[in-house]
Amino acid sequence: MDREEAKKKAEALVARMTLEEKASQLRYDAPAIKRLGIPAYNWWNEGLHGVARAGQATVFPQAIGMAAAFDRKSVAEMAGIVATEGRAKYNAYSVNGDRDIYKGLTFWSPNVNIFRDPRWGRGHETYGEDPYLTKELGVSFVKALQGNGDTMKAAACAKHFAVHSGPEALRHEFDAEASAKDMEETYLPAFEGLVKEAKVEAVMGAYNRTNGEPCCGSPTLQKKLRGEWKFQGHFVSDCWAIRDFHEHHMVTDTAVESAALAINNGCDLNCGNTYLHIMKAYEKGLVTEETITRAAVRLFTTRYLLGLFDGSEYDNLAYLEVESPRHLDAAEKAAEKSFVLLKNNGILPLDKEKLKTIGIIGPNADSRQALIGNYHGTASRYITIQEGIQDYVGDDVRILTSRGCDLFRNRTEHLAFTRDRIAEAKVVAENSDVVILCMGLDETLEGEEGDTGNSYVSGDKEDIELPGVQRELMETIADTGKPAVFCLLAGSDLNLKYAAEKFDAVMMLWYPGCQGGKAAAKVLFGEISPSGKLPVTFYESLEELPDFTDYSMKGRTYRYMERKAQFPFGYGLTYSKVAVDKAEVKTCGQKINVEVEVQNNGAYDTEDVVQIYVKNIDSKNAIPNPMLAGFQRIFLKAGECRKIEIPIWEKALTVVDETGKRMEEGKKFEIYASCSQPDEKSKELTGIMPVKIIWEK
Repeated sequence: MDREEAKKKAEALVARMTLEEKASQLRYDAPAIKRLGIPAYNWWNEGLHGVARAGQATVFPQAIGMAAAFDRKSVAEMAGIVATEGRAKYNAYSVNGDRDIYKGLTFWSPNVNIFRDPRWGRGHETYGEDPYLTKELGVSFVKALQGNGDTMKAAACAKHFAVHSGPEALRHEFDAEASAKDMEETYLPAFEGLVKEAKVEAVMGAYNRTNGEPCCGSPTLQKKLRGEWKFQGHFVSDCWAIRDFHEHHMVTDTAVESAALAINNGCDLNCGNTYLHIMKAYEKGLVTEETITRAAVRLFTTRYLLGLFDGSEYDNLAYLEVESPRHLDAAEKAAEKSFVLLKNNGILPLDKEKLKTIGIIGPNADSRQALIGNYHGTASRYITIQEGIQDYVGDDVRILTSRGCDLFRNRTEHLAFTRDRIAEAKVVAENSDVVILCMGLDETLEGEEGDTGNSYVSGDKEDIELPGVQRELMETIADTGKPAVFCLLAGSDLNLKYAAEKFDAVMMLWYPGCQGGKAAAKVLFGEISPSGKLPVTFYESLEELPDFTDYSMKGRTYRYMERKAQFPFGYGLTYSKVAVDKAEVKTCGQKINVEVEVQNNGAYDTEDVVQIYVKNIDSKNAIPNPMLAGFQRIFLKAGECRKIEIPIWEKALTVVDETGKRMEEGKKFEIYASCSQPDEKSKELTGIMPVKIIWEK
């Protein structure tokens, strides 16, 4: 069913409703209208990295880990599985009359905000700091989730429109001030791509104001969305965000006025309860019936597109699809691709034939919480890093374990002295041939306001340091002098200076999902070569960054930073040595491709990510550093050489002026091809120089 047909059916159905019935359908928990045969429907569902909050489901790596794979296909496979499991659940639940929250087909994912500052607690829900990577992965997610059938498989939602990335503690009252240049250059491209390329069915407004206007009632943002981009779907508020208009933003005086401001500026669906006041707003002359009807028609158009009234080709998807062996295998493979090897002095891969005893130490070694990130489902089995290694080596190697310390508290047992597991950790290390040290955070320390345990910063991080108890444990293990592999489970940049200096290998595992431990063991022991790349910059310190509340991009992210990174965006090692040997620009009409010759010069078969960066060297409006403009994951056997063509993002060949106008300016460009960024730190860490082309348009 195409949109025009669905819209006509929606118009006919809504025309049969009373005004009160229309208004009742604009809430996320829309009630049934029995006289018209309309069942209740709850619009609120989550599917960030697997169907969330609705019981058993396949739990994939958190979004930031999926981003680290730099793999459109992997994200698409995950999103397709979210839609399949979501449909299977919906079919089973609705037959039983269960139309509760988290059980519908409208998923409020993906989060395509830009992870501009490492302090933001929700950054791990995103695809990182780069607009192009975010756009590409977001488009892949939306297309796969929504499907290409006669009816929509599930509906995706681009959130949070448009400028939102902390601070969490201030989000209900905060005005994110961003220049016209930063809006067009950084904050809007992913949303534009999801609307224009992927035809995303929904867009969610953010809690904050943007340049003075609350995002869920912003005429400026709606002009961009529906005017310039021709968005056709429905717009939903973030949850209880409209209430903030009068309680925190103080742009209205009453709930009635807030409801009117939101719906008059294109917000069709209220996650919250402020639209209970829509009828009062109508009675006061603040809202017209036409505006209420317009919102209802948009919402029922989505329901018709999903086949919720006329049936769908997905109605026979059975509950046995949920967490099927194929889906679990996909989650494991996604985790394998997400791990980023930051340092390796040759200790990895481990050879279990040469090891008698392995010490597994750290608060995240046997933590299920550290596997899942936030907005997660419930796995039937979680394989922690410790369990994955135990399963992998079996009885051939003796495993010793110690938690070493709590995640952040100063003891693990309530009645014990402080540092109650330090001695145990030291003994384990001393009795081991090699130590796997698993540190980091989990969703209780970084996440969304109200959802985390660190209420003192509402889910954000105060700094980029590991908790003090973990730093002490690191020193204890380093002092033993035993060979050690440092594994970090977290969703954001943390200071790894000490770990990189003291330990033989450092690997970023993110929040790797329910199969994370199984995947980690395969990578640690060399069955799979690591191949992930950092989707965010790891900074030396926060001193080089502007204030957290400053939304200017100057000095932020790899595109604008002025100092060397600790570990740069786009960086990640493999067990082999892959390099781009040659690169050539090829034009085909308006399309610009880069043909690269890639050689695996090492001894291991591996995947790697070829990256293309572009810098305009002719325009005063150009971004200061080379920007990602193309990427492709590639598998190469040891010694293999292949040629591939990678398209260049057309926006990378344009610039944005101070008024926010995007244009072609300047004809000369530097184009770099490598398996990393062309910055000095990446060259130091990899020992590989990117191929550089000077190209004139």
